[in-house]
Amino acid sequence: MTKHRPLLLVTNDDGHEAKGLAALAEVASQFGEVIVITPDGPRSGMAHAITMNVPLRVKLYKTENGIHYYRTNGTPVDCIKLGQKVILKNRKIDLVVSGINHGSNSSVSLIYSGTMAAAIEASFENIPAIGFSLLDYSNHADFTAAKVYAEKMIRKVLEEGLPDHTCLNVNVPNIPLEKINGIKITRQTKGYWNEDLVEHIDSFGRPYYWLSGELVNTDHGVDSCEWALTNHYVSVQPVQFDMTAHKHLNTLKKWEE
Repeated sequence: MTKHRPLLLVTNDDGHEAKGLAALAEVASQFGEVIVITPDGPRSGMAHAITMNVPLRVKLYKTENGIHYYRTNGTPVDCIKLGQKVILKNRKIDLVVSGINHGSNSSVSLIYSGTMAAAIEASFENIPAIGFSLLDYSNHADFTAAKVYAEKMIRKVLEEGLPDHTCLNVNVPNIPLEKINGIKITRQTKGYWNEDLVEHIDSFGRPYYWLSGELVNTDHGVDSCEWALTNHYVSVQPVQFDMTAHKHLNTLKKWEE
C-alpha cells in the first residue's frame, strides 16, 4: 500500500439509500479518506450513459464518521466525472469502488451495468477501480460475505495495483460466507438475455410495458464467471474498455481498398 493515506471514491447505481452502498463505504473507510458520490435514486441498467440535456447538480447531504456523502441527479458515470472534476478538484484518486450492487453483473449484464460503467469510466483515466455485486436483488440482502471479499480485493489492489486502463468486475454468490470456496479469476461468460416486454394497461386504457427476461448461458467453460458463481466461488474478472474484436482484424483486412 502507498505510504500516504489513500483517497477512495465510492459510488453505485442503486442510489444513495442503498444498503450495499453503506456496506461498501464502511469497508472503504478502513483504508483511507473516503468520498461518496451516488445518484439520487436507482440508475440500474444505465450502462455508460452520461447527462447532456439537463443541468447536472450535486449536493452534500451528510457527513458521517468522517465520510462526506454527495448525491447527484446524474448517472453513475456522471458521478465519476463530478467526483473527480468538481468535488475533488482533480486530486489524485487512489481507487474507485462501485457497488455493492444488488444483483449479478456477470456475463452480458456487465454491458448494461451502471455499477460497472462507473468503474470502467475510472479506468479511462487510468484510475484503479473495482465494481462489486452480490447475487441478491432483495432490499434485505445480507452483505456479510460481500464485505469480506470487498475488503480482500481493495487491500490487494491498493497494495499491488492493476494493469493500466483495467478495472475489476467482482461478483459474490448469494450464499453464507463459510460456503464460499474462494476466489476465481474469470473471463466473461458468453450468453444473452432472453427478453420479453410484458404488456399492461393503465387506468386510461393505454398499453405500457415492463422489460423482463432471463440470462441464457451458452458457455459452460470452467474459466467463465457463471461457472465460478454456480460453483460457489467469487468471480473476479479483469475488464478493459477496448471493444475491438482483435482476432478478426486480419480476416477483415481483405475488405480494405
